[in-house]
Amino acid sequence: MNKSATDIRLTDFLPTTRKELELRGWDEVDVILFSGDAYIDHPSFGAAVIGRTLEAQGLRVAIVPQPDWRGDHRDFTKLGCPRLFFAISAGSMDSMVNHYTANRRLRSDDAYTPDGRAGMRPDYCTITYGRILKQLYPDVPLVIGGIEASMRRLTHYDYWSDRLMPSILVDSGADLLIYGMGEKPVVAVAEHYRSSSATPHHIPQTAYLVSAPPRAGDDCVWLHPHAACLKDKRCQAENFRHIEEQSNLVQAQTLVQPMGGGDRRSVVVNPPYPPMTTGELDASFDLPYTRLPHPKYRGKTIPAFEMIRNSVCMHRGCFGGCSFCTISAHQGKHVASRSKESILREVEQIAAQPDFKGYLSDLGGPSANMYGMEGRNKELCRRCRRPSCIQPAVCKNLNADFSALLDIYRTVDALPYIKKAFVGSGVRYDLLSDEYARELITRHVSGRLKVAPEHTSPRVLRLMRKPDFSLFESFNRFFDKINREAGLNQQLIPYFISSHPGCTLEDMAELALKTKRLNFHLEQVQDFTPTPMTLATEMYYTGLNPYTMEPVYVARSREDKLAQRQFFFWYKPEFRQGIIKALNRIRRPDLAQKLLSKNL
Repeated sequence: MNKSATDIRLTDFLPTTRKELELRGWDEVDVILFSGDAYIDHPSFGAAVIGRTLEAQGLRVAIVPQPDWRGDHRDFTKLGCPRLFFAISAGSMDSMVNHYTANRRLRSDDAYTPDGRAGMRPDYCTITYGRILKQLYPDVPLVIGGIEASMRRLTHYDYWSDRLMPSILVDSGADLLIYGMGEKPVVAVAEHYRSSSATPHHIPQTAYLVSAPPRAGDDCVWLHPHAACLKDKRCQAENFRHIEEQSNLVQAQTLVQPMGGGDRRSVVVNPPYPPMTTGELDASFDLPYTRLPHPKYRGKTIPAFEMIRNSVCMHRGCFGGCSFCTISAHQGKHVASRSKESILREVEQIAAQPDFKGYLSDLGGPSANMYGMEGRNKELCRRCRRPSCIQPAVCKNLNADFSALLDIYRTVDALPYIKKAFVGSGVRYDLLSDEYARELITRHVSGRLKVAPEHTSPRVLRLMRKPDFSLFESFNRFFDKINREAGLNQQLIPYFISSHPGCTLEDMAELALKTKRLNFHLEQVQDFTPTPMTLATEMYYTGLNPYTMEPVYVARSREDKLAQRQFFFWYKPEFRQGIIKALNRIRRPDLAQKLLSKNL
């Protein structure tokens, strides 16, 4: 079991300064990891996971969190040169998503920084850090990873510059890119660099630039070159379908994409490792994390840590396949679940913290109710190309059994030091049993249950890969029924998105009308933000559905996006005239009359 907070010393963290190296008696390190986030030594934060994983291999690892990229770059030289390689992660979010709103306005805070302070990492963080390190240490191998690098490994649309960008390998100068969840590939990379400084080309789940790519006859999928994608959006759309299909396959092929330029280099993306086993995932979560921010942040609050400090992630991966979400693209479609024993060990570690009050904020995961689920016939899964196991219908091969998850809930509830264990992660209401839903609603909701119908239009929902809205209406009735029977006064909090590809002003008006009839005054809403390597982003950029090549309507301008967003707030007087004007423009005054009248 990890130490309690009162027993933790500075040397229990991975070192971040020269002084901390000296406290350990180290004169050099094997790997130096630069992170765009503050250093929180917890399994929910990627830099800590990679650092602890390498440490478990007997390596000396240091972390430089949020280095100052301005000025003389002393943060990049203060620990010297690593024996094996430098590594970079932009953090738990793409730095551009972290910095800017859907309207490209600069955010005023950063949840992954002490006291939420903004401006502690650069735009395009991986590229900025990479260029500095390659300028200072051109001969030292540089490995990049994390969600920013992972989702930008091939030609991708960048919403903030409104252009197609080449693989992040080109602009960062990195020698190697690890995509997805990085424990297995980073161990293999470290083992390679122990004996060679040459860039490895054989390690699964990595990508690299090469002047002489594999031959066309090899087991590869050749993507349209970057230059072709710049000229023809259909090429980009066709590329995406190949990329997503190969990402979801158990036995994927190598992807090759010519990047062009003076040296005629191509990006080669090796197939991923198989999903982690329960034992491998347990081993990662059981590493000796202190579960705390580094002592350098003492007296400061890191919002992202406060959000998860009393939560437990029980699995990785998501087979929902939502078109706007990066989870399955980064963590994988196939769910990897921890053992009950590992989960209970973490609950015990949380309870040992001196400020623990008996409440777990979340027993969850990417989607809370996918724990332990997999295909019954693994051979069918090996051949499957579906991006989602539950849309347009739940796969008959999916073993959607909630017994293991319910057993964990009930075991945790019975622990003497647990007053209440909530489920704070989102729940897929299109993947429920009555028994699970009843237990969830009556015992694990902290007054508000989050679900994500996202829209009401059947056409938009199909593009989103979300279930028909009638399923949400059924769940809403079930939720109210269970609350009445149990004498509870809880709220269902639905999440919705405006301006998703395919969504029109008329669709938004219908959304507002349907939610009004259900007595919802919407709070959890957002304007669609295109993020690299999602189906929705490719539709936004190309105006095409990559799977059918049919045109898709897209609200692109700031004015069009704001016009759609205002329908969420039909009940606020300040939006009344804007809604009337918008619906008159599309010749649907009848919708304005229905929406803005006092009668349902």
